[in-house]
Amino acid sequence: MFRLQSHLRYTRSVPFLGLQARGLQREKCLLARSLSSSCQLKAKETKDTTDSINKKFSNTLLLPSTKFPLRADAAKREGQFRSRCTDELYPWQLKNNPGDYFVLHDGPPYANGDLHTGHALNKILKDIINRYKVLQGYKVHYIPGWDCHGLPIELKALSGLRSSEKQNLTPQKIREEARKCALNAVEKQKADFTSWGVMGDWENAYKTLGWHNPGFEVRQLEIFRQMVQKGYIYRQHRPVYWSPSSKTALAEAELEYKDDHESRSAYVKYPIVSLELLKGPDLSNVLPDSPDFKLNALIWTTTPWTLPANKAIAVNPELQYTIFAKQSDGAEAEHFVCASERLETVKSLFQDNESISVITELPGSKLLGSEYQNFITKEKLQIIPANYVSSESGTGMVHTAPGHGKEDYLACVKLGIPIACPVDDNGVFTEEAGPLFSGKPVLTQGTEAVINFMEEHGYLIKQEKYIHSYPYDWRTKKPVIQRATSQWFANVTELRGDAVDAIRDIKIIPETGHRRLSKFLESRTEWCISRQRSWGVPIPVIYDEETDEPLLKDEIVTHIKDLVSKHGTDCWWTLPVEELLPPTYRDNGTDTMDVWFDSGTSWTLIREALAREGDHIADVYLEGSDQHRGWFQSSLLTSVASTGKAPYGTLITHGFVLDEKGRKMSKSIGNVLEPSIIIKGGKARGRLYNLKKNPAYGTDILRLWVASTEYTKDVAIGDTIIAHVADSMRKYRNTARFMLGNLGGFSNSKRSSYDQLHMIDKYIIHQLHQFGQGVTSAYDDFTFNRVVQELNNFTNTSLSAFYFDIVKDRLYADKADSVSRLNVQTVLSNILDVYTRALAPITCHLSEEIYENAKHIYAEPSDSVFKTGWLNIDPAWKNDDIGREVDCLKALRSEVNLLLEKARKDKIIGSSLEADVGIVFDGPSPVQKLFSKYVEVPFTNEQNGI
Repeated sequence: MFRLQSHLRYTRSVPFLGLQARGLQREKCLLARSLSSSCQLKAKETKDTTDSINKKFSNTLLLPSTKFPLRADAAKREGQFRSRCTDELYPWQLKNNPGDYFVLHDGPPYANGDLHTGHALNKILKDIINRYKVLQGYKVHYIPGWDCHGLPIELKALSGLRSSEKQNLTPQKIREEARKCALNAVEKQKADFTSWGVMGDWENAYKTLGWHNPGFEVRQLEIFRQMVQKGYIYRQHRPVYWSPSSKTALAEAELEYKDDHESRSAYVKYPIVSLELLKGPDLSNVLPDSPDFKLNALIWTTTPWTLPANKAIAVNPELQYTIFAKQSDGAEAEHFVCASERLETVKSLFQDNESISVITELPGSKLLGSEYQNFITKEKLQIIPANYVSSESGTGMVHTAPGHGKEDYLACVKLGIPIACPVDDNGVFTEEAGPLFSGKPVLTQGTEAVINFMEEHGYLIKQEKYIHSYPYDWRTKKPVIQRATSQWFANVTELRGDAVDAIRDIKIIPETGHRRLSKFLESRTEWCISRQRSWGVPIPVIYDEETDEPLLKDEIVTHIKDLVSKHGTDCWWTLPVEELLPPTYRDNGTDTMDVWFDSGTSWTLIREALAREGDHIADVYLEGSDQHRGWFQSSLLTSVASTGKAPYGTLITHGFVLDEKGRKMSKSIGNVLEPSIIIKGGKARGRLYNLKKNPAYGTDILRLWVASTEYTKDVAIGDTIIAHVADSMRKYRNTARFMLGNLGGFSNSKRSSYDQLHMIDKYIIHQLHQFGQGVTSAYDDFTFNRVVQELNNFTNTSLSAFYFDIVKDRLYADKADSVSRLNVQTVLSNILDVYTRALAPITCHLSEEIYENAKHIYAEPSDSVFKTGWLNIDPAWKNDDIGREVDCLKALRSEVNLLLEKARKDKIIGSSLEADVGIVFDGPSPVQKLFSKYVEVPFTNEQNGI
């Protein structure tokens, strides 16, 4: 039997087993093993080498040496490479990259407030995509933008004024202050965005306010003009979502629904005063024939404050209704009507001592045309048909206020029923509601007053708290109401068919986004585009001097658009009407456009900058999943209205950022982790934090966290998660440092050819080929967490635990110019090159630092890794045969390691370095054939083995 140390060629040929003898004196351990049989270990005690001998021999080794530091010191080192891979890189790649344009169009964040981790998730995802495309040779077009109009900015501007300054405020003064707030926020946010290593044309970033450059607003007005010309824009007096806290109309995209909103629900009776239609031949013998007979319509509402505006009661003609009597001891019977399927629920409204008896059933069609009295206004009103009335809730009879509900409005307007809306801009009852209610906020005191009135006059059957989902203003976080006002609308009904068709061939990530966006479009009929505020792009409507009718004509919009191109949108408020239009017209309007119309036309920027047409103007739109209701939709509608096409080729959505327990970030909970704290550590924005708890991780850790998330779902962040990400980063850094340290003195001229490489070198090169393919596929699919998984697996399993461990003997003990060592260095240079580029889109600063320290291995180094192209993967590196062979031997190695671990636990050896390993085959086997192929040693006659 032959021991391993007796055959030098063996120990140099198959070191991948990691079992060769390494000490000067060590225990002898024989491993006898066939592929299907058990292994046996034995060892005997021996003395260790002395420190002096170790030191003597260490001086003969070629140990790693590099200037690349072990610790990142991110705050200092990232700053050294920031400009190189951002400000300098962006113009260079536009000028020098040979490929086509790649356009990722930036959805503009709101120019108000501090940035949070949601912003970081969004902007870094975009930057990863852009950097990958730069490395692939594309000319990346990325112009960051800001949404600068709207109420929150206007309110913030007003809050900064002194009381004396708020007196007699003009629209122009409001606009001046709002503009200052927006521009200040833009500069503050830009500093944070660039600190995250985001590459783009920051000097020419677009702003929807168009200050000093009215081009954006001019393009927006041109899209508006085209929609006017095609008949998509109209004005109507009808209910819209209205925010009392903002004092303006809101579009559906500006609503947030709060699931635990508490309303006051009420069951209310309305006396029916006209029964002629009920007294047909079918009912004449059923209903009491008495002048004292009174029938009440029973309704249920969660908005009692809308009862003063009641104009009808709606029933479904197809439903069955029941007339029943309620009888109390000694009291006269009361008669009610409700949907038959709701009778059991209605019975529970009354007292136990009140008996309920059914008189008759009838179809809802028999109720139509009957009159009832509005007990508040004393009007006689009609019961009308409505197919939306169901028997799933309430009573099957629906209180209808066309001034406070979309369905109510549509049901009434076709019957010529007038609209009542006794509520003002502040959400307060007007005098039209009557002296009992006038001046009271409808959602609080107004609701209480209406309920008290009904209770006092005997119209209230029951009231209770009702918890349900209710719309809130997404800016002020206050509840909204529906209120009839005169607003400007875009006719989505005419557009939605073409819009749904336009996204059929669009790539949407995740795929569920297709259904979600289509569903929103198909359920939408209109888009309220007008806002009652000063800070925004004006709706260019003029009112006729004689009739006061709004005039919205192509020539008017064109004329105003030309004025805006010269003077900016402030001219709408500063120029006299005589200059805006000829004297046959009088007043200009005061409404401004919805900010979603502003940002929704931002695609025109790309069309103008690149003169880009075709199937889509932008290659990618990437925003949060809430933008299916917002920017994705407004961009689609304006683009389809103007061009008939979607503005994007690929639509990517990400989820929201939660804490480690899955909760929303909240300052009150104390679970907010700001990007600046991750980057700068304990001290950020002038506030002190625990440096031990919050170390300065640097930008690349934040970027790596983004890449590691499954971003199409909600993602988590917290101290523990960031610490794990930092561990991965340290491994990347140590891996690169090991390769750099062992590439000292190596240059491109010393490269070995593939044929010269050892079998184990070819194996790791084969794995490098697979790694490169996996990483490229993941980047192509925008699945960056797969990139991180590929990096982690290659780093920990293929390199650190396997190849690096095996080749240390060749690197440290072989002569510097030996073929064996140069082979390893050739392999390490290839790995380092691919590894650095694979990391680059994610950890841009680390990759630049690695590349800076590795320039000596390139024949013609560049000044930035991003200027060197994507992965240099030679197809010849793929070697499936060697891959299978080494995987088989690695499986044997794993079994040996298990036995060594058992020997350590049994105190037979102290470490695996104290063991000599022998392998014995009981007979021919696949592994024995591999040994025969790669190990040139004789076999004994007694047994097939070594």
